[in-house]
Amino acid sequence: MKIVLQILCFFSVLVASGQTNDSINTPKIWSLEDCINYAIANNITVKDADLVKNIAEVDYDKTKSSRLPNLFGSASESFSNGNTVDPITSDYVTDQIYSTNLGISSAMTLYQGSQISNQIKQSKLLVDQNSFLVEEAKNDIIISILENYLQLLYSKEGITIAENNLKASETEVARAKARLEAGSIALNDYTEAQSQAATNKYAVITAKNDYQQYIIALKQLLELTPEDTLEVEVIDDNIQLINLEMDKMNIYHKALNILPEMSASDLDIAINEKELDVAKGAYLPTLSLVGSVGSGYTSISNIDFTRQLDINFNQSIGLSLSVPIFNRNITKSAVKTAELNIERSQIQKQSTEKEIYKKVETAYQNALSAQEQIIAAEASQEAALQSYNLAKIKYELGELSTTDLIINQNTYTAAQQNYIQAKYLNILYHQLLQFYQGNDIKL
Repeated sequence: MKIVLQILCFFSVLVASGQTNDSINTPKIWSLEDCINYAIANNITVKDADLVKNIAEVDYDKTKSSRLPNLFGSASESFSNGNTVDPITSDYVTDQIYSTNLGISSAMTLYQGSQISNQIKQSKLLVDQNSFLVEEAKNDIIISILENYLQLLYSKEGITIAENNLKASETEVARAKARLEAGSIALNDYTEAQSQAATNKYAVITAKNDYQQYIIALKQLLELTPEDTLEVEVIDDNIQLINLEMDKMNIYHKALNILPEMSASDLDIAINEKELDVAKGAYLPTLSLVGSVGSGYTSISNIDFTRQLDINFNQSIGLSLSVPIFNRNITKSAVKTAELNIERSQIQKQSTEKEIYKKVETAYQNALSAQEQIIAAEASQEAALQSYNLAKIKYELGELSTTDLIINQNTYTAAQQNYIQAKYLNILYHQLLQFYQGNDIKL
């Protein structure tokens, strides 16, 4: 009985191990949502934008701390010989002097033309702007993932079409060979069939190579290693056509309100306006509160070190006022530069608005074009299929030449390629229009 139990345990371990290996060897099927979420979390472009935002937050904390007083400690040891002034007692003596100075000093800016307040506000605006730039980087990655994902699916369907054509042409070669041996066709017809089969085989190789290139591009967006496998999920073939009543200007205005690059442009203007306030603040005086405590020791005194430190202990507090009179036009240049940067940021905002309109307009027009193309391509594909099927029947009956059969096959292949191209373009531009309206990308 013990031996039987041991055997059962051994086989159960083998079964469990086999199941584990199967689960490990089973490649993950990536949906579009999987790709988007993974890329947002791992893409280095997004990470870099996030790090820039973190740096802006550090600068913001540093700017807020500029309101606080500073604190410095100092200590010095000196030796002098001959006619000199004692650094501790300020007596004029002729002697060798060993002296020690200890002190702590502090200063706090009370007023600086509101520069500190404006710098803090500017730093906060920079943090907010970089938050929007992070969102912009994420949006760019989302669109890149969508485009590469659809290109990958398009290429995958292209492989299927090419392989089906190769199988059909190989069948035609076999039939042509049989008919050649039977003497019903000329040698030229047989070699044309062989040539078409070779062309279709080359098309399969090209389609597979294109597919691998899109795999590489998508893996790089996902920051996967070369050793990682990538298999994407096939989407539903149901095509959602674009609503012809959709107003592109409504889409454009929605995009202006939700896209982060517009918010970043607005903040860029506000940041430069604060920079102007900071620059103008340099025209005004600076008032600071200063204070210090210290003590010292001198060797010419007969009092011991500890008692001297107690006797010589001193404190001071005061106000320091600095009034700018002439700084070689540095402030004037800073003010002018800030004003020019405000104008430049306003122009850049207009450029951003134009770029967004161009994206919406392009997506809208391409979406309508793709919708019309897919309707025409579907009808063309169906007609080409019927023509090709009829040509194959005629070819088998000897009523059609190999050349005419190849022409019909190529026409059908082109119709298939046109259809899948229109299909994926329709999906792409429909999703882009949804994205510009603030809707999630879903396939």
